[in-house]
Amino acid sequence: MAGLIVLAIVALITLLLTAFGSGGSSGRQTTVGPAPANRLLPSGPPSPQVVALEGALRIQLPIAQSRVTAIGYHASGDGAVALQPLGSQANPGTLTRFARSVFGGGSRGIHWFQLGGGEGPGTAALDVGAQPGTDIYSPVDGSVIGLTPYIINGRRFGSEIDVQPTGAPSFIVAITHVRPDPSLTVGSSIAAGTSKLGTLLDFSRVEEQALARYTQDAGNHVEIEVRPAAALSTP
Repeated sequence: MAGLIVLAIVALITLLLTAFGSGGSSGRQTTVGPAPANRLLPSGPPSPQVVALEGALRIQLPIAQSRVTAIGYHASGDGAVALQPLGSQANPGTLTRFARSVFGGGSRGIHWFQLGGGEGPGTAALDVGAQPGTDIYSPVDGSVIGLTPYIINGRRFGSEIDVQPTGAPSFIVAITHVRPDPSLTVGSSIAAGTSKLGTLLDFSRVEEQALARYTQDAGNHVEIEVRPAAALSTP
């Protein structure tokens, strides 16, 4: 009888240790936020997905969904217009959080972050994060009207690619942080989500990137702005 009691006690202790041990392991493996970009495999062009609007102009995701680390918006002093983000803000302010708690919403679709810095409208610049070397595709249908060296501290980092959208010729869509594809020239006709513009450059040694706060890497990203066409010729 004593032997059976001892066996029962041992079995109970083993069961408790197993339960607590598995619970602790599960907690340690839980991660918050997007996966590091270096764990994501290339998957070609993105599936068609509109991420922002400017009137009738639709800005499509320029990077394959599986490669995106985070999406953010910030102000810009380059004359860019405010974009209308689609989806919900992942780091909302107090009033937005209160409204969601009362009325619901904010849990579906694209999640984007409001980034600090810059002057002007807070959604004038769209940053789509990914690992350096990731293929970048056109966010709009249109024609390339400019390939200008992108200079920081006297050094060139790829080019600014200016695209005149087919459906909104009064605007220019400017794409930066990209090494242009050798086949891309001024006058090239491009299609949203299918025409490759180039590859993403590494800016981690050039500037502190605000998107890094919400990713598990240096926050490298392609930047997209929409400007009035007249602003292109303004000194």
